[in-house]
Amino acid sequence: MAVLLSDIEDEPSLAGELLLAMPGIGDPRFAHAVIAMCVHSSGGALGIGIGSTLPRLTLHGLLGQLDIDPGVAPDCAIHHGGPVEQQRGFVLHSSDWAGDDTIDVPGGLALTTTLDVLRAIAEGQGPERWLVALGYAGWGAHQLDGELARHGWFTTPLSESIIFDAAPANRWAKAYAAAGVDVRLLACTTGNA
Repeated sequence: MAVLLSDIEDEPSLAGELLLAMPGIGDPRFAHAVIAMCVHSSGGALGIGIGSTLPRLTLHGLLGQLDIDPGVAPDCAIHHGGPVEQQRGFVLHSSDWAGDDTIDVPGGLALTTTLDVLRAIAEGQGPERWLVALGYAGWGAHQLDGELARHGWFTTPLSESIIFDAAPANRWAKAYAAAGVDVRLLACTTGNA
């Protein structure tokens, strides 16, 4: 049986959502994870972790490693984007800037993986709002859908204020609160009714 492009486009997508780890997710790498979902299709999913930063690396240090003059860029923290390809850089940013390799993320954001965005930020010509991450969270075909069927993840609409205004350590609780969930009432186990 042939798969029609219209069938793929009708599948629900989490792109443009925040994926929040539930207590008791079972994988310590994702404890209190906040992942901005950028791509989700029948072929797989990709998101950028925004809930924690790397302890010994800042933007100026990263730019120095890449031989980019930091110019007017602030020296801010680099996010731990996820456990996959932790040496690969990603810039999650407002959609007011685009380069050759920029992809649009539903909800008014964009994702760029090329150095041109870092150069533009250093020159003061980049996107208005942005964060830099190393690594990403990735899932193969239908893998995330299977994880969502079990206890472990909660989804909520993407929020620019949580992504760009909240401190990384506070994003998990703030995203739950924005969805009307008090994290103090979440249980680490599931039950049967």
